[in-house]
Amino acid sequence: MPLANPLSATLLATLLLIPALARAAEPACTTTPADQQAVTETIRTMYAAASTDDLAKFHSVTTPDFIAFDLGQRFPGDALMTMVKSAHTAGKVIVWSVNQPDVHVTCNTAWIAYTNRGTLTDSSGTQSLTWLESAFLQKDAGTWKIVFFHSTRVPPPPA
Repeated sequence: MPLANPLSATLLATLLLIPALARAAEPACTTTPADQQAVTETIRTMYAAASTDDLAKFHSVTTPDFIAFDLGQRFPGDALMTMVKSAHTAGKVIVWSVNQPDVHVTCNTAWIAYTNRGTLTDSSGTQSLTWLESAFLQKDAGTWKIVFFHSTRVPPPPA
């Protein structure tokens, strides 16, 4: 049924076009290979912060609502760094390394899975350790930040 009033037809057409124009005005989501490298470097920065008990550096790569699952426990906020600092105070030195990173980036979110091969040194000596780890990150003002981190230790091979 045609509209009798040309003004009504124009108004109706405008109302129907607004959602399409709004979607067209949204910036296109772009990612580059540099984003994949930046995600991996963000994880490495977290380990650098943990190695030196640098809470400011840790905060530079984590969100305020950061959560970690490690050692079968939930560590909200700074609790992971508190646990690592306690290990350092007890004389333990932990070395972490990101190996075989598998990074997936979509717009402003990313996830990474990798193998962490490192060592734990204390008064009894040095022990080689391996963990399977993953993290979810979001890009905030152009900087990747870790929202969630998960670590599972790989059991040592049977003797």
